[in-house]
Amino acid sequence: MAKQYWKPGNMLYPVPAVMVSCQREGEKPNIITIAWTGTICSDPAMVSISIRKTRYSYAIIQDTGEFVINLTTKRLTKAADYCGVRSGAQVDKFAQTGLTPCRSQVVKCPGIAESPVNIECRVTQISHLGSHDLFLAKVVNVGVEQSLLDETGRLHLEQDGLMVYAHGSYFELGRKLGTFGYSVKSAKKTAYKKHKKRKS
Repeated sequence: MAKQYWKPGNMLYPVPAVMVSCQREGEKPNIITIAWTGTICSDPAMVSISIRKTRYSYAIIQDTGEFVINLTTKRLTKAADYCGVRSGAQVDKFAQTGLTPCRSQVVKCPGIAESPVNIECRVTQISHLGSHDLFLAKVVNVGVEQSLLDETGRLHLEQDGLMVYAHGSYFELGRKLGTFGYSVKSAKKTAYKKHKKRKS
């Protein structure tokens, strides 16, 4: 296949477009939409978010050392877009979007009630990189929407229309292609069937 070669750039897509909530004590809570976010460690559970220094939320998170990552869905796409293009210095984003702040269990800033998952985080390190600074954070609590749990307690996020961001556009996650480890499982199953056929 023929390819063009471009200068280095952020081409890792799709990525989650999450709404990150934060708050200084005595001030209104704020929301910033972030696409540069990810899982960096499972034990201890840690995540990262990257923010430009010029963003209103940057100083809030730097000062408080806390934030909440709120997963987004199809129904939250318009609110997520708004929170990414408007500054909390000028507007109350909770009021403008109609989103509801919900009390967190461990950190002082609120999560977003309409989000299916609220990930409470405490900053452990800030790395100054260039256009963005990287906030490494430890996950200290996770709140999940009970209606997405089955009778065994398993979470089914796929039922809530999760949203992702790619090349300037938002997309709803679609058809499931497989589950973790399915390639190995199918190979083992095929080998077992062949072995059983030879023996019979």
